[in-house]
Amino acid sequence: MKMTSKKKKSLLRYSLGDSVFLAIVYLLLLFSFLIILYPILYVISASFSDPNAVAGGEMILWPINPSLQAYEYILHYGDIWTGYANTIFYTVAGTLLNLLFTLPCAYMLSRRDVVGRGIIMTLFVITMYFGGGLIPTYLNLNELGMINTRWSLLLPGVVSAYNLIVARTFFVNTIPWELQEAAFLDGCSDFRMFTKIILPLSSPIIVVMTLYYGVGHWNAYFNAMIYIRDRELYPLQVFLREILTMGQFASDAMQNGGDLSPEEMLALAKQTETANMIKYAVIVVSTAPMLIVYPFLQKYFAKGVMIGSVKG
Repeated sequence: MKMTSKKKKSLLRYSLGDSVFLAIVYLLLLFSFLIILYPILYVISASFSDPNAVAGGEMILWPINPSLQAYEYILHYGDIWTGYANTIFYTVAGTLLNLLFTLPCAYMLSRRDVVGRGIIMTLFVITMYFGGGLIPTYLNLNELGMINTRWSLLLPGVVSAYNLIVARTFFVNTIPWELQEAAFLDGCSDFRMFTKIILPLSSPIIVVMTLYYGVGHWNAYFNAMIYIRDRELYPLQVFLREILTMGQFASDAMQNGGDLSPEEMLALAKQTETANMIKYAVIVVSTAPMLIVYPFLQKYFAKGVMIGSVKG
């Protein structure tokens, strides 16, 4: 018997308690959305505004005296584009290396026929709680001849223990062991099994790993500050940090420099104004790629995280 429209409407009605609960949930979601949205809009508006108005706290949300001066300055600032090219290289090459090592290792630890996989997994987990420290790591890289080379930003941390656990859990919960046994009975080798069967069925976790590692490489700056001395190898985030610290240093020097000459004060004021003018534009330029890419991968990301985060 078909359900009448009246019965359908009655099933969609909520009780008073449910209605109040949903209203509170929607209000909380709206509040959270505004909290997240405001800093993004503020940075974008500040990148188009008069830097003196932004520094003076006059701008709240919408641009004041909007112009493209900051972006025009960036176009002629060579270090920014050097850092941009380096960051793209580190992100692409580093993420590929991460996937090359993480996915096969996670698949191996997910297989039932691997002897000692529990011990190996325990050793990986230990690294999440204990590390060698900054100085031993620096000495180790120095002995390997990796200081002031691109390898110092690519090879350390090539496998994240957390990402390894997520990928391993995905393989355990998603890829049936019976499917693998059937492939082995048909004469499939381990390499062929991984490349022809496992990887085609693992697009969600591949996207998750790509986002996790990619965002990590894109935002990284600390290792470059420690291991890189050549400015030609700096990623974009290091140049962004330089711009932010340059403005802060000049501002502090102007406030505390009673013995400075008028020319020095004028130079510091110009330095502060330039830093304030371009820092928001650099933030927009540096975060735009991640904001553009994420919406296209969101559905795979959510699926992969949910499956990979449930312990099997």
